[in-house]
Amino acid sequence: MIKNYFKTALRNLWRHKGFSFLNVLGLAVGMTACALIVLYVTFELSYDSMHKKSDRIYRIICDIKTPTEVINASGPSWAVAPHIDGAFPEIESAVRVSRESFLVRRGDVKFQEDKSAFVDSAFFHVFDFELVKGDRRTALNNPFSVVLSESTAKKYFGSSNPVGQTLLFTGDAIPAKVTGVMKDIPENSQIRADLLISMSTLTRNLNKGLDDQWGNYGSSAYVLLKPGTNAKALEKKLPAFLEKMNGKQMKDSKMYATLFLEPLRDVYLYSTRDGSKTGNITNVYIFSMIAVFILAIACINFINLTTARSTERAKEVGIRKVVGAVKSQLAGQFIGESIILCLTAFIFTLIVSALLLPLFNQLAGKTVSSGIFSNLTFVGILFIGSIIIGFLAGLYPALILASFKPVLILKGRFSSGSRGILLRKVLVVTQFTISISLIIGTIIVYKQMSYMRSQDLGFNKDQVLILDTNGDKAKKSLKEEISRLPNIKSIAMSSSVPGGGNPGAYSEIENKKGDLQVANLDLYFVDFDYITQFNMKMVAGRPFQKEFATDTTQAMVLNEAAVKMFGYSSPDQALGKRFKQWGREGKIVGVVKDFHFRSLQENIKPLSMRIEPDGCNLITVKIAGSNLPGTIRSIESKWKELIPNRPFSYEFLDEFFDSQYRAQQRFGNLFLNFAVLAIFISCLGLLGLASYSTMQRTREIGIRKVMGASVSGIVNLLSVDFLKLVLVAFVIASPIAWLTMHYWLSDFAYRINIVWWIFALAGITAAVIAFVTISFQAIKAALTNPVKSLRTE
Repeated sequence: MIKNYFKTALRNLWRHKGFSFLNVLGLAVGMTACALIVLYVTFELSYDSMHKKSDRIYRIICDIKTPTEVINASGPSWAVAPHIDGAFPEIESAVRVSRESFLVRRGDVKFQEDKSAFVDSAFFHVFDFELVKGDRRTALNNPFSVVLSESTAKKYFGSSNPVGQTLLFTGDAIPAKVTGVMKDIPENSQIRADLLISMSTLTRNLNKGLDDQWGNYGSSAYVLLKPGTNAKALEKKLPAFLEKMNGKQMKDSKMYATLFLEPLRDVYLYSTRDGSKTGNITNVYIFSMIAVFILAIACINFINLTTARSTERAKEVGIRKVVGAVKSQLAGQFIGESIILCLTAFIFTLIVSALLLPLFNQLAGKTVSSGIFSNLTFVGILFIGSIIIGFLAGLYPALILASFKPVLILKGRFSSGSRGILLRKVLVVTQFTISISLIIGTIIVYKQMSYMRSQDLGFNKDQVLILDTNGDKAKKSLKEEISRLPNIKSIAMSSSVPGGGNPGAYSEIENKKGDLQVANLDLYFVDFDYITQFNMKMVAGRPFQKEFATDTTQAMVLNEAAVKMFGYSSPDQALGKRFKQWGREGKIVGVVKDFHFRSLQENIKPLSMRIEPDGCNLITVKIAGSNLPGTIRSIESKWKELIPNRPFSYEFLDEFFDSQYRAQQRFGNLFLNFAVLAIFISCLGLLGLASYSTMQRTREIGIRKVMGASVSGIVNLLSVDFLKLVLVAFVIASPIAWLTMHYWLSDFAYRINIVWWIFALAGITAAVIAFVTISFQAIKAALTNPVKSLRTE
């Protein structure tokens, strides 16, 4: 019997190849999109899941309250981790991670290793990164001990064993011993490094006394709690610990720290701490909803097309019932057909997903999966999901078909009824509600991205080349030599550029009341040419000038946000006021107009600038537009002549600044692609329904043509009912899309307004797409010879 049902199902599907193809195509596209989104969402949710003790690992974060503001720091002071380790019995281990960039050499092989980090000796006890060579208990115990990733070890040592061999670090060629090789850290880890250096190298040699610096912030810190420890209860004990260890210094500096424990698994997606907002749980929610929506649209297509064709199979159902078939057998037959369609779609899904995965990884900007078949559990879940989808999507049509009364069917009195028509209308409205919502969302995402790219940043970033000397002794000589080259319009040095990180500096600035007010100001070390090079506007006072000898040690320039912080109503009021900052004292000589030195997702923060030649490691070169490749080659030649031990590399400032928005741009690209797929699937269903509707009205169309109806009149007749459904969908979709995108835009400090024409454009777009889809069948029917149409019945 099962074999007979299977044959019948295949024959029926083959007999109606067009409808079967639309069903399989719609399901395959929907399941493929859903599968890729599930891979992406699963990857995002898997960050730091490779650590077996991840539920006991917490990052120590810190709020620093000053008289001016509360600073939400992503880590505590350097002294916290080494002192907290033995202070509480609840803590099993504590480690610090300080990201660095090192020049590393071995013979003629040299690289600037940007993914480097100083880590404490307990690093491999707290985190489960696999060590393939060396002893994880002792690899980082001694100063100048280095652990390499497998890819980094191969880069320097080829196939030979690197353990016990030496690498040279920094421009001073400091020897360091390789004590271990670890597997490359997975991409779904928020701690990423290709080279680990023992923390004692820093604290005992390069920066002695760092372990006892309670006012110096700069590293991340993690604690591994003992099993059964209540993190919140431990967190309540931390204020007393800080008061005991650092109470007097906090009082003297007027900077009061409060420590918190943040679960490791929450850092990537949920943390809002400065420098840590790498993932976005909102985007995960949005893509999860899109996956559900696309799958729902695909299932709706199936239900619509199957119920629409129910009248064609009425006689088959009637005859089967007359010869003794019961409802369960008929329902099983039709559900079986549905499952066969879904399993066919499943096979296509696997093939298409495997082909599209490399492109999808590229769009996502990360390797969310190395291959569909690399995770057999996922394939198994997809297979079971296909069967469940087939069962659920085929259940309602099966029950409808199985409930037909054979007497009415065989007497020719069968009518599909208004309930089936109403259901199809509801499902079409649902489809287009989702599609229109996605169209609105896509327009808003791209409008926001365009807004950020076109916003006046307050400085000129075009044709500016960035060279990072990493503090090389020849950096000043390099600047002078490059300045003499042709096509060089200007050149400057600084500690940072807009879009790059910059340290917060403990500062005391004279406020409106005449008191020295404590604040943590962002700090740029610059030279005399920096402000001029970037065309920054002075709103009060003057920029730094060589004519004033005291500018090198006793002058500061603030931005407008800093002036407001200290209570001044106009920039002019801040001129001549006193400052103290990192051992320097002097007066404010100028106020620069606010410019966006961070992402437009953040408000402009208070900024200070000082002349500090030794702190300027970046050279920014403004280049004339002509012969750009030749100019870069000339700069490279000077680099190799003066800094031969460092590899030459450069970035353009506009690309560097725009890199802050890559995550949002990737989100926009993925959003657009999935929106297009959702619309495509909706159109497949609409095409099938229009085709069936046209077929059902073949005789009516023939009569209307005989009576003189025009082609346009017939097209309008067949289209108007569907377009009404699109209009209803637009009315429902608009408020839903507005609420969702308003929530998404709340992440941006500078954002667009959601204007009415976005909704109008989305509605018109959906209507045009629907009309074109329907018209394909309507025009075909309208052009058919009416004699042929009337002969069909």
